[in-house]
Amino acid sequence: MHLPFSAPTPLEYFASLVQSDSNFPLLEAAASVAQDEYPDMDVQTVLNDVDQLLERVRRRIPADAVALHRLRVLNQFFFGDLGYGGNANDYYDPDNSFLHAVLETRRGIPITLAVIWLELAQGLNLSVKGIAFPGHFLVKVDLPLGQAVIDPLDGKSLSREVLSERLEPFRRRSGLVDEFETPLGLYLQPASGRDVIARMLHNLKEIYRSQRDWGRMLAIQERLVILLPQSWPEYRDRGLAHAELGNTEQALADLECYLVHADERIDLNAIADRVDDLRRS
Repeated sequence: MHLPFSAPTPLEYFASLVQSDSNFPLLEAAASVAQDEYPDMDVQTVLNDVDQLLERVRRRIPADAVALHRLRVLNQFFFGDLGYGGNANDYYDPDNSFLHAVLETRRGIPITLAVIWLELAQGLNLSVKGIAFPGHFLVKVDLPLGQAVIDPLDGKSLSREVLSERLEPFRRRSGLVDEFETPLGLYLQPASGRDVIARMLHNLKEIYRSQRDWGRMLAIQERLVILLPQSWPEYRDRGLAHAELGNTEQALADLECYLVHADERIDLNAIADRVDDLRRS
């Protein structure tokens, strides 16, 4: 007797991965982001491919190797021998955010390169974390003599002076200068797995929004609402995508939810006007 069974949808699978912050499966969740665009992509294949990379680099490291040696071998393997790096020719290609494509082309953006690098580094028993640095995702590793902050585009260690220089444009845009300036250390706090996936999704969201590709943006918004259920602007943006696609009922539900929960945001009047327009239509 065969029991009826239906495989979870990509969205249901994603929801099962991100429901808890304990033992958050970062690599698996990151790989699953591509399933909307590539329905036939097998997440397990991505996990296996990274496991194979880990076994290859492990064979290069003596069992008694110190942390700094393990780090150097990893960076030589990942950036030097395999040639992983940034996709300078097409930085805003959505494929740069899909792990299976990054593994195949060895080209990506900082956050996807970082996710793969972090998995390998953790497999080598290095103490590593991602950093949601403004404008450019970074990684850091704890070593016996201190902490190193590394650019996942090329594996180079970044000094505090270089980090401050990179941060300066963001501080000026945000008005965080002079008496409002915040310490560099606040921007170097570790990012949680949920933070990393949110940033990956926001990168894709901005690409699709700039292209006015509302169908793909809506798929990203569905994931963001699941990932960040208390982030009311994500409901707003899902509602706006629904509105652009002519899904009036769903748009009204999301935009009205935003109006109820979002406190004193500058766009409340504009969203209320959009709701009125949708009701009239």
